[in-house]
Amino acid sequence: MQDFLNRRNFLTSASVAGAALGLAGPAMAAQQRKLVVKSTGRVIGANDTINVGVIGCGGRGTYVGRTFAKVGQGENKCKIVAVCDLYEKRKRLNAEFHQCDGYLDFHEVINRKDVDAVIVATPDHWHAPIAIAAMLNGKDVYLEKPMCHTVAQAKQLIDTVKATKRVLQVGSQTTSADIWHKAKDVIASGAIGDMIMSQGSYHRNSKEGEWNWPIDPDAGPNKKGDNYIDWKTYLGPAPQRAWNPERFFRFRKFWDYSGGIATDLFFHVAAPLNICWPSPQFPYKVMAGGGIYVFKDREVPDTFHLIAEYSKGHSVVLSSSMANSQHIPGLIRGHLGTIIMVEHGQFEGTATYITLKPEKRVMTPEYEGKYGKDDQQIPLESKDAMVAHVENFLSCVRTRQKPTLDVETAARAQVLISMSVQSYRQGRVLYFDEKTFQVLPTPPIRTKA
Repeated sequence: MQDFLNRRNFLTSASVAGAALGLAGPAMAAQQRKLVVKSTGRVIGANDTINVGVIGCGGRGTYVGRTFAKVGQGENKCKIVAVCDLYEKRKRLNAEFHQCDGYLDFHEVINRKDVDAVIVATPDHWHAPIAIAAMLNGKDVYLEKPMCHTVAQAKQLIDTVKATKRVLQVGSQTTSADIWHKAKDVIASGAIGDMIMSQGSYHRNSKEGEWNWPIDPDAGPNKKGDNYIDWKTYLGPAPQRAWNPERFFRFRKFWDYSGGIATDLFFHVAAPLNICWPSPQFPYKVMAGGGIYVFKDREVPDTFHLIAEYSKGHSVVLSSSMANSQHIPGLIRGHLGTIIMVEHGQFEGTATYITLKPEKRVMTPEYEGKYGKDDQQIPLESKDAMVAHVENFLSCVRTRQKPTLDVETAARAQVLISMSVQSYRQGRVLYFDEKTFQVLPTPPIRTKA
């Protein structure tokens, strides 16, 4: 069974990668297979303007592009010089807003010598192929979460960053929020002792159901002008299907293009946990559950939860429902104390403090002398996490330093959420072998050194 699962994972990963690379053209496909760097990019001086291209101009891409444009008016000078989207109307509107060139084909953006960096904000199944192609063309990448669609793609992204020496920032802006960095300081100080468990949640509710964004009834692959959509390219590495507006406008409801709750929401918890833990960590064991309990119009579950175990001796428990909005406080539990990250009714972007809650039953005089015996509210710096995340990326483009959510840290989160999707769909507990970067149905065999 183990050999069968490994082979199935390999064939799936190979077919996805092959299809994506094939769409980039034979020459690009050969370069990507061999990780041959086509361009190293230009050297950007301290006073140079960073030229940015936006690939994917849906709701998120439009927002991120405009945030870059706004931030670019300050010290970190940048300018949107190109936009790309498979929907003609989105392309035109964003090109008009930024007063720049617009394209339907992302290759037109990454092949431009004057483009220094790209924002990749497409549906998830295109994240890795476009990011890899961009880096091989000498572009730095701001890659929206989730980082990619599969575990195999996470490894491909790590390898490509190493080979090209490009800057890649994954766009989970919560990792730039002060809340997680304060928690990191508290954990590093020893205030909670040995970590036991981290927990978090995302809960929403609406009559329409999450991800049921508006559909333009006049748009499609057979339409003209503003209404044209390049459906063939949209499918790309995903299975070939007849035109379906639901799959284009509401892609997060379908496994072909998304992992639902895990990839859209849990990445925002898993990534910052790896920021505040003593070191980023791959999970050792992952299991998931849930179901479609209310909204029957989708493939992905409307209620989802996961449990992950780590070899360093702690667990992660995440829960979510798109059919009930009652929040569960985010906690990081240790033997000596607990950090309450987000109280009920707060959100990461509005929280003004985190709470250190000592475990009084095991408290020693030494602990009390250092941390006190009562709960402590630790104030947070007030800042716009999205702006801070973009500023960090642009600064790293100039300095060539590692960004806040670099590819290796993000990969730890990506493996967790991708494994949880796989566990849910297969109905089994899964294990991760960090040495071989493989997902296994049984614990990996450890050989003595």
